[in-house]
Amino acid sequence: MKQNIAIVDYNMGNLASVKNAFEKLGQHTIVESDPEKFKEYDKLILPGVGAFGDAMEHLGERNMVDAIKEYAESGNYMFGICLGMQLLFESSQEFGSNEGLGLIKGHVEAFDTSKFSESLKVPHMGWNRMFTKEHPLFKGLDEMHYLYFVHSFHAVCDDEKDIIGRTEYGYEFTSSVAKDNILGIQPHPEKSHENGLKILENFINL
Repeated sequence: MKQNIAIVDYNMGNLASVKNAFEKLGQHTIVESDPEKFKEYDKLILPGVGAFGDAMEHLGERNMVDAIKEYAESGNYMFGICLGMQLLFESSQEFGSNEGLGLIKGHVEAFDTSKFSESLKVPHMGWNRMFTKEHPLFKGLDEMHYLYFVHSFHAVCDDEKDIIGRTEYGYEFTSSVAKDNILGIQPHPEKSHENGLKILENFINL
């Protein structure tokens, strides 16, 4: 089935690499900066690179916050990637207290380096394993698979049922979430070779 998929452009995302990854799968996507058009798409991707507060400010300046929340209520699938996943939560402690989109209950906090061994550094950067629950997003992948991470903050879910992926870095943290039609993943599938492309393919097929 041909799909109409948009990548939200709020001047904070790795848009080209996300778009190119979908193109490799034969899926055309539109980089969309007009919030009035979000409702026209079958699926919405919220990418993100940078700081949480800046991202929410950019979304607000572009009148995208309410449009994204309305899209979430439509029942169509929405997928947050990296910072885009963190924005799905209620708040973040990055550079002060920042309000998020509130689509998933919980918050975002810095890695607690007091729990780290000396060999671990922040940001968490590079390949690491994600342990996943059974979910259509991970169809065809092993329960444990390697993906590419770059982040200094991580999500903390209030509801265990919303967690579908966990990763170990100093301690276990939430690396993928799903609440009905709202999905999120902390690593970058567009940088994660075959495993990442499989996740994006599964998203297309939802």
